Amino acid sequence: MKKLGTLPAHFRIDRAAPRFFNRAMYHSLLCAALPGTMMVSVVNAQAPSSAPSQGFDVIIRNGTVYDGSGGEGRKADVALRGDHIAGVGDFKKAKARLTIDAEGLAVAPGFINMLSWSTESLIADGHSQSEIRQGVTTEIMGEGESMGPLNERVREKMLREQGDIHYEIKWKTLAEYLRYLEKRGISCNVASFIGATTIRENVVGFEDKAPTPQQLEEMRALVRQEMEAGALGIGTSLIYPPAFYAKTPELIELCKVAAQYQGKYISHMRSEGNQLLEALDELIRISREAKIPAEVYHIKAAGKSNWPKVDLLLAKIEEAQKEGLKITADMYTYTAAGTGLDACLPPWTEEGGYPALFKRLRDPATRQKIAREVETPGDAWENLYLAAGSPDKILLVGFKSEKLKPLTGKSLAEVAKMRGKNPVETIMDLIAEDESRVDAIYFLMSEENVRKEMAKPWISFGSDEASEAPEGVFLKSNPHPRAYGNFARVLGKYVREEKVIPLGEAIRRLSALPATNLGLDHRGFLKEGMFADVVVFDPATIADRATFEQPHQYAVGMKHVFVNGVQVLKDGEHTGATSGRALWGPGKVR
Repeated sequence: MKKLGTLPAHFRIDRAAPRFFNRAMYHSLLCAALPGTMMVSVVNAQAPSSAPSQGFDVIIRNGTVYDGSGGEGRKADVALRGDHIAGVGDFKKAKARLTIDAEGLAVAPGFINMLSWSTESLIADGHSQSEIRQGVTTEIMGEGESMGPLNERVREKMLREQGDIHYEIKWKTLAEYLRYLEKRGISCNVASFIGATTIRENVVGFEDKAPTPQQLEEMRALVRQEMEAGALGIGTSLIYPPAFYAKTPELIELCKVAAQYQGKYISHMRSEGNQLLEALDELIRISREAKIPAEVYHIKAAGKSNWPKVDLLLAKIEEAQKEGLKITADMYTYTAAGTGLDACLPPWTEEGGYPALFKRLRDPATRQKIAREVETPGDAWENLYLAAGSPDKILLVGFKSEKLKPLTGKSLAEVAKMRGKNPVETIMDLIAEDESRVDAIYFLMSEENVRKEMAKPWISFGSDEASEAPEGVFLKSNPHPRAYGNFARVLGKYVREEKVIPLGEAIRRLSALPATNLGLDHRGFLKEGMFADVVVFDPATIADRATFEQPHQYAVGMKHVFVNGVQVLKDGEHTGATSGRALWGPGKVR
């Protein structure tokens, strides 16, 4: 049994509120922060703070409360005052402006999406409908690319690559972007990693070359600037150019700066397939040498031949944890990945950016060279065309061109047959015609491995999608169903139906675990003094409804959601409230 010790340095407790922090809460935080710490029943050690003379804004009565510590729920009331939780206990005699009867329902901390691509969708619609309706109150961004910092080169690229959602860019830094969202009005909280790709594009550009010593120092300075402004750390997506061009020492140097501000390294690793274990070795090396916690984005073994590697992958992470390294992961709850159709092409094709790619795809000799490399098995790069196994396992879901949008929802095999060309020629044609990456879904993983990953106490959850709504601009393309169902699927399919993990443990990994890993201030727990991000759902009915064929379908079973004490979901319907805030990492200079 592990003894009570100190919380990891990256979990910051606000000194302005010491009265809210008792031994029971301390133990709960510690257990969430350190998977494997023995959980002791301490809920009764916390005296309820109810007092009939006190007035509250909200009281959620008679629910089964899961406080985020991972244990079984207990019958209790939750009182909210302003944007904080005023207490958890017996409030039957207390009064409030709003009282909710949660009899038969679960009451839990708001869920945290560890991998959100709502960077643009929240500009189009700040209500975050598809995620609020699953209980997601905080969205974490920054997988490789981030919405800042921006120079003119990166700004022009962002404008050029806009798809269905068009927007002005009224910010220059990542922190300014987050404040921009908050000012416009959003229903969820937002925070972000700095994209290492974005840093590289600012300084080095889109070329396959190493930074000079001066350029590397410029990159480090940009990281320092954004970390001091509240970024969470460094995010990478190393299978995609120009991120692919960055070597390990370059990433270590950026992470060393982030580590000075209690930041974290989080990575779509250099391979999730043929070089999966070698890619993990790189992540562990970065963590060790930069002295920084590290997380694997959407942990998986991609491609049928790689499925047997999952056991060794998980074991290697746990060995690193025993060494003292803080290595964690997140996942989505599906056997299909979602990315661009350009992930079928060798990385050299995008040197110089997308305009250079489109030019190469229109050159007959270069096309022949590309086709040969795509069709040749190898380990030098992540070839998702071969990993999928066949073109019928690649679904085309998002085009920029109105002319090509009728192909949405068809497989690569279907479109190739329609056009009378082979699948690889069709890939090159579609990217060149659409002048975009073309959004695609690849069926790559096994259900057995999804369950194995979900059983690990150090894995949290991320959608790897934008929050959407079945209306307006969002209907122009098909998202991966994880946009509407990833979190409800945890609680419905894997907790209630398949019993892979208990409900209390699932809630810990949807809330307290990511909040603690990220060092989010007073988030992730239903405890007195925490910010009032609270969800109320029916464990008997919560479920995902989105499918690959019909992805624009809301999940069901989430009844009420509060973000910073304001109700944004009432009886399963969005209230229109926009109480979300920009959240900052523990290293922010205040």
